[in-house]
Amino acid sequence: MGAVDADAVVTAAWLHDVGYAPSVRSTGFHPIDGAVFVRDEGFSAVVVALVAYHTGAVFEARERGLLDALAEFTAPSSLLLDVLTCADLTTSPQGSPVRAEDRVTEILSRYPNGDPVHRAIGRAAPSLLAAAARVGASAC
Repeated sequence: MGAVDADAVVTAAWLHDVGYAPSVRSTGFHPIDGAVFVRDEGFSAVVVALVAYHTGAVFEARERGLLDALAEFTAPSSLLLDVLTCADLTTSPQGSPVRAEDRVTEILSRYPNGDPVHRAIGRAAPSLLAAAARVGASAC
Protein backbone atom coordinates (compact mmCIF):
# COMPACT_ATOMS: atom_id res chain seq x y z
CA MET A 1 0.00 0.00 0.00
CA GLY A 2 1.44 3.35 -1.04
CA ALA A 3 1.50 6.57 0.96
CA VAL A 4 -1.53 8.00 -0.87
CA ASP A 5 -3.55 4.86 -0.15
CA ALA A 6 -2.41 4.84 3.49
CA ASP A 7 -3.50 8.47 3.87
CA ALA A 8 -6.89 7.63 2.35
CA VAL A 9 -7.40 4.73 4.77
CA VAL A 10 -6.43 6.88 7.77
CA THR A 11 -8.76 9.64 6.61
CA ALA A 12 -11.59 7.15 6.09
CA ALA A 13 -10.91 5.64 9.51
CA TRP A 14 -11.51 9.03 11.08
CA LEU A 15 -14.58 9.75 8.95
CA HIS A 16 -16.26 6.37 8.41
CA ASP A 17 -19.02 6.90 11.00
CA VAL A 18 -19.75 10.57 10.20
CA GLY A 19 -23.05 9.44 8.67
CA TYR A 20 -24.43 8.97 12.18
CA ALA A 21 -24.39 12.75 12.69
CA PRO A 22 -27.94 14.12 12.65
CA SER A 23 -26.87 17.01 10.40
CA VAL A 24 -25.84 14.64 7.58
CA ARG A 25 -28.50 11.98 8.03
CA SER A 26 -30.62 11.44 4.93
CA THR A 27 -31.26 7.74 4.25
CA GLY A 28 -30.70 6.65 7.85
CA PHE A 29 -27.96 4.29 6.65
CA HIS A 30 -24.76 5.84 7.95
CA PRO A 31 -22.32 4.51 5.31
CA ILE A 32 -24.31 6.12 2.48
CA ASP A 33 -25.08 9.29 4.42
CA GLY A 34 -21.42 9.58 5.39
CA ALA A 35 -20.22 8.95 1.84
CA VAL A 36 -22.50 11.68 0.50
CA PHE A 37 -21.15 14.07 3.13
CA VAL A 38 -17.45 13.35 2.51
CA ARG A 39 -18.00 13.51 -1.26
CA ASP A 40 -19.74 16.87 -0.92
CA GLU A 41 -16.91 18.10 1.30
CA GLY A 42 -14.41 17.33 -1.47
CA PHE A 43 -12.62 14.27 -0.14
CA SER A 44 -11.01 11.91 -2.63
CA ALA A 45 -12.99 9.24 -4.44
CA VAL A 46 -11.04 6.59 -2.50
CA VAL A 47 -12.09 8.06 0.86
CA VAL A 48 -15.70 8.33 -0.33
CA ALA A 49 -15.67 4.69 -1.46
CA LEU A 50 -14.17 3.47 1.81
CA VAL A 51 -16.76 5.35 3.87
CA ALA A 52 -19.58 4.00 1.68
CA TYR A 53 -18.49 0.36 1.84
CA HIS A 54 -16.90 0.10 5.29
CA THR A 55 -17.34 -2.87 7.61
CA GLY A 56 -19.88 -4.93 5.73
CA ALA A 57 -22.00 -2.08 4.40
CA VAL A 58 -23.09 -4.24 1.45
CA PHE A 59 -24.73 -6.70 3.85
CA GLU A 60 -26.63 -3.98 5.68
CA ALA A 61 -27.58 -2.19 2.45
CA ARG A 62 -29.16 -5.47 1.31
CA GLU A 63 -31.10 -5.71 4.59
CA ARG A 64 -32.34 -2.15 4.22
CA GLY A 65 -33.17 -2.35 0.51
CA LEU A 66 -30.47 0.20 -0.29
CA LEU A 67 -28.19 -1.77 -2.61
CA ASP A 68 -29.01 0.54 -5.53
CA ALA A 69 -28.16 3.60 -3.44
CA LEU A 70 -24.88 2.03 -2.34
CA ALA A 71 -24.05 1.06 -5.93
CA GLU A 72 -23.99 4.76 -6.82
CA PHE A 73 -20.55 4.73 -5.17
CA THR A 74 -17.60 2.92 -6.69
CA ALA A 75 -16.43 0.01 -4.55
CA PRO A 76 -12.93 0.51 -3.11
CA SER A 77 -10.04 -1.88 -3.56
CA SER A 78 -10.40 -4.97 -1.40
CA LEU A 79 -6.98 -4.37 0.20
CA LEU A 80 -7.89 -0.87 1.39
CA LEU A 81 -11.32 -2.01 2.54
CA ASP A 82 -9.74 -4.90 4.47
CA VAL A 83 -7.40 -2.47 6.26
CA LEU A 84 -10.27 -0.16 7.21
CA THR A 85 -12.43 -3.10 8.30
CA CYS A 86 -9.60 -4.42 10.45
CA ALA A 87 -9.12 -1.02 12.07
CA ASP A 88 -12.85 -0.69 12.74
CA LEU A 89 -13.15 -4.21 14.17
CA THR A 90 -10.15 -3.89 16.46
CA THR A 91 -11.25 -0.62 18.06
CA SER A 92 -14.05 -0.42 20.62
CA PRO A 93 -16.68 2.33 20.51
CA GLN A 94 -14.62 4.01 23.25
CA GLY A 95 -11.41 3.81 21.20
CA SER A 96 -9.75 0.94 23.05
CA PRO A 97 -8.07 -1.96 21.27
CA VAL A 98 -10.21 -5.12 21.11
CA ARG A 99 -10.12 -8.45 19.35
CA ALA A 100 -12.13 -8.48 16.12
CA GLU A 101 -14.25 -11.39 17.36
CA ASP A 102 -15.11 -9.47 20.53
CA ARG A 103 -16.06 -6.39 18.52
CA VAL A 104 -18.45 -8.41 16.35
CA THR A 105 -20.00 -9.87 19.52
CA GLU A 106 -20.30 -6.37 20.99
CA ILE A 107 -22.06 -5.04 17.87
CA LEU A 108 -24.49 -7.97 17.85
CA SER A 109 -25.25 -7.41 21.55
CA ARG A 110 -26.30 -3.79 20.94
CA TYR A 111 -29.03 -4.63 18.44
CA PRO A 112 -32.03 -6.97 18.81
CA ASN A 113 -32.16 -10.05 16.57
CA GLY A 114 -34.63 -8.54 14.10
CA ASP A 115 -32.71 -5.29 13.63
CA PRO A 116 -31.12 -4.82 10.18
CA VAL A 117 -27.72 -4.17 11.80
CA HIS A 118 -27.90 -7.41 13.80
CA ARG A 119 -28.97 -9.42 10.77
CA ALA A 120 -26.32 -7.84 8.54
CA ILE A 121 -23.44 -8.24 10.98
CA GLY A 122 -24.53 -11.80 11.70
CA ARG A 123 -24.32 -12.59 7.99
CA ALA A 124 -21.19 -10.52 7.41
CA ALA A 125 -19.21 -11.78 10.41
CA PRO A 126 -17.26 -14.51 8.58
CA SER A 127 -16.14 -12.14 5.81
CA LEU A 128 -15.41 -9.32 8.26
CA LEU A 129 -13.28 -11.57 10.45
CA ALA A 130 -11.54 -12.92 7.35
CA ALA A 131 -10.71 -9.35 6.30
CA ALA A 132 -9.22 -8.63 9.72
CA ALA A 133 -7.23 -11.87 9.55
CA ARG A 134 -5.89 -11.04 6.08
CA VAL A 135 -4.53 -7.76 7.38
CA GLY A 136 -3.47 -9.16 10.73
CA ALA A 137 -4.94 -7.56 13.83
CA SER A 138 -1.52 -6.36 15.01
CA ALA A 139 -1.14 -4.38 11.76
CA CYS A 140 -4.41 -2.46 12.13
